[in-house]
Amino acid sequence: MVSHSNGPKHMAPMEVSVEAGNAGAGEWLDDDGRPRRTGTFWTASAHIITAVIGSGVLSLAWAIAQLGWVAGPAAMLLFAFVTYYTATLLAECYRTGDPETGKRNYTYMDAVRSNLGGAKVVFCGVIQYANLVGVAIGYTIASSISMQAIRRAGCFHKNGHAVPCKSSSNPYMILFGITQILFSQIPDFDQIWWLSIVAAVMSFTYSSIGLALGIAQTVSNGGFKGSLTGISIGADVTSTQKIWHSLQAFGDIAFAYSFSNILIEIQDTIRAPPPSESKVMQKATRLSVATTTIFYMLCGCMGYAAFGDNAPDNLLTGFGFYEPFWLLDVANVAIVVHLVGAYQVFCQPIFAFVERRAAAAWPDSAFISRELRVGPFALSLFRLTWRSAFVCVTTVVAMLLPFFGNVVGFLGAVSFWPLTVYFPVEMYIKQRRVPRGSTKWICLQTLSICCLLVSIAAAAGSIADVIDALKVYRPFSS
Repeated sequence: MVSHSNGPKHMAPMEVSVEAGNAGAGEWLDDDGRPRRTGTFWTASAHIITAVIGSGVLSLAWAIAQLGWVAGPAAMLLFAFVTYYTATLLAECYRTGDPETGKRNYTYMDAVRSNLGGAKVVFCGVIQYANLVGVAIGYTIASSISMQAIRRAGCFHKNGHAVPCKSSSNPYMILFGITQILFSQIPDFDQIWWLSIVAAVMSFTYSSIGLALGIAQTVSNGGFKGSLTGISIGADVTSTQKIWHSLQAFGDIAFAYSFSNILIEIQDTIRAPPPSESKVMQKATRLSVATTTIFYMLCGCMGYAAFGDNAPDNLLTGFGFYEPFWLLDVANVAIVVHLVGAYQVFCQPIFAFVERRAAAAWPDSAFISRELRVGPFALSLFRLTWRSAFVCVTTVVAMLLPFFGNVVGFLGAVSFWPLTVYFPVEMYIKQRRVPRGSTKWICLQTLSICCLLVSIAAAAGSIADVIDALKVYRPFSS
């Protein structure tokens, strides 16, 4: 390994180990002695788009239906700006000190430890990893819903729309889990770039299909449906339900943009400067958030225009559309492929965290450190065992709690403020030494407090949904 010097001209030949073979091996290492990172603006953008554009884009029509033509699009634009701005603050915290030569922070927790320290590190870790586990469970459920929808679309086409065409989601969750056990053996974040690119392409595929079907339905209706204030209080919707659903919708839009919990991990895949990793990450964030906002606005607004107050929870699986059934199948296959990649994007930080801790605790253990070469692949017995166990646990929990999407909404509500706003703001203030009481300090703290209120309101809406789901709860139900 190479010592922690800043360049090869300061490096004595003896500082390269015998294992490296020769002094030229230093060219294959970064300034921290780790294998040279190969990520680019495009791979970082693919990771972000894969993380941000989830199948939740198809539920935005429902969210806008709760808020109406005024508040719905306004909320999307507002949170697009907040997410982009706080992400640029967080990107500057990847290195402590100098943006090009400062100490690297490999994870979100490392950045918090370097800049804030103390109990805030533990708080960050608990929130971040609980959220990532929740997302893994939620994606398992979402994939099974899309696989069910493929079967139901064919059934409706063959037997008519009046037939229930119901089936259990459990076999589909098991199939998704088996697939994830295989993909989870990819060693680290830097090596799943190709999977993220495939997943990003799939997200554009099903979003475009949903958009096209929404436009076609709107044209068929002869105009736009919906109202300025959203669903009206009446016989079907009480004032209390209107409030809870509006809060949930506001939260859904806010959290649809969230990817800060894996931003530092994505940034750690970018190759060394120039330009600095923070500049590349900020550029990738700008492209990704702009792209997702355009898709969110188009899909959400056209879905609402097509169905108005009757917009389904999911345009492609809630059967707002029945035909053409083959196109729905293509869209739902694209959703499943996207979720396979998105699951890995969100779980790789968990895998890396556990494996680092295990390696530090038992450095001499052959079970943890030894790798077996199988052709071009390097298989680790520990990685195979623990990652497979993790996937099995998330799959069983998804089968046990099929309404867990509501719980994931709660976890998202709880994690939005600390991970997307609070920690980036506080670390930026500390790193840039923003004077307490200055105009910039007051503006940053005001932003943080406003987002805290949104998180609390969205959490309340999600809790109300969980309570409703518990009333009809049956373990391992479809």
